[in-house]
Amino acid sequence: MGRKPTDVEKFVMDLVNTDDLNVKKELADKIKDMAYKKGIYLSSIHDLYMARGKGEYTGFTVPAFNLRSLTYDLARAMFRVAKRNNSGAFIFEIAKSEMGYTAQPPVEYSAVILAAAIKEGYSGPVFIQGDHFQVNAKKYGEDPEKEVAGLKALISEAVANGFYNIDIDSSTVVDLEKTDLKKQQKHNYIVCAKLTHFIRQIQPRGIMVSVGGEIGEVGHKNSTPEDLRAFMEGFKETLRKGLIGISKISIQTGTSHGGVVLPDGTIAQVKLDFETLKTISKLARDEFAMAGAVQHGASTLPSEAFHKFPETETAEVHLATEFQNMIYDSKHFPAELKSKIYEWLKVNAASERKEGQTDEQFFYSARKKALGQFKKEIMALPSEVRDAIASEIEVKFEFLFKQLNAINNKELVDKFIKLKRVIIRKHKEADSVHHDGEGAD
Repeated sequence: MGRKPTDVEKFVMDLVNTDDLNVKKELADKIKDMAYKKGIYLSSIHDLYMARGKGEYTGFTVPAFNLRSLTYDLARAMFRVAKRNNSGAFIFEIAKSEMGYTAQPPVEYSAVILAAAIKEGYSGPVFIQGDHFQVNAKKYGEDPEKEVAGLKALISEAVANGFYNIDIDSSTVVDLEKTDLKKQQKHNYIVCAKLTHFIRQIQPRGIMVSVGGEIGEVGHKNSTPEDLRAFMEGFKETLRKGLIGISKISIQTGTSHGGVVLPDGTIAQVKLDFETLKTISKLARDEFAMAGAVQHGASTLPSEAFHKFPETETAEVHLATEFQNMIYDSKHFPAELKSKIYEWLKVNAASERKEGQTDEQFFYSARKKALGQFKKEIMALPSEVRDAIASEIEVKFEFLFKQLNAINNKELVDKFIKLKRVIIRKHKEADSVHHDGEGAD
């Protein structure tokens, strides 16, 4: 009599529900082994981006999705969309801040994504990205070495768990009070170069981690070509000779993370500067052989905006808050659980309430902070409820893939991304990383 196949979903539930990091690691290893046997490999998108920098392909924008809740169910939905549309270039990501407030450490996040790929019969490279590995400007000002050391520990943990794509966000230490552009960018390019060097030291043999830099903090002054040139000049001077640098650059074009919520709870319309995206993306390719510019904070933009990203040759676009909103606001999300979450926020997030905020504004801005506290309850919802919510969001995923023209590129991805089983280098594990929920998302 044959052995009954293992249901990966049980591993997922055990992984999500345990608070024991060692147990999480054991379960993650089992899922990873299952994935390898089915031709599913955690990969770096670096070589695909370098090919774009050389002009070897064009015409689509890579979507990067931050999954804050129902990660397994939404990842399954995304793999279904990818299979239907012959898509290979899409990224799952989670920010430094989100790891904390959603209670999804790297070991859990990457394993859950792989489990979703297994469940949906997907095969090929899977790209997982550390988003906004961000410098805290205040802490950096007090003790730069300590702040950088904390980011190195986070990067070690992430890379050890298959995050072969890392976005360094040191734009927080740009000093706009300086009149000289290179001096404005000085601490930004120094930190970015240090962390890029560190990544090259710890990356697994055979993997070139895709590293992104950032020149404009989201929600602040729009980026300019001169900003990019000043940053890159300093970055190249600082990075050790012979090391591979960054593959893309995040810029500011007028968006803010999560959107701007109005008193009635609706989202304010944002005027995004697509001309800046077009200009800086071209400059990044032509002068620095990168894939182009990256747009953050895009998920709450109006639907008619998304087709403009591939038209302006934007390399990558980050999408997060809208999917969280769709979970909370779904007709299938239990009203009693939502009420319980909001009551918890009144007490536990009261300090975040700004003067004059309406209830709608407060709950909209604060409810992401409850996702970790209620992660297990949300995942314990009946499968038919989770499936119904995921099906609604799957429609949105399909829309985004098509608007970004991120379809029919599986063969292109396979051409540039070679599948390989990664041999992890032995190095000090960052078990002690504290995910405090701070920073941009």
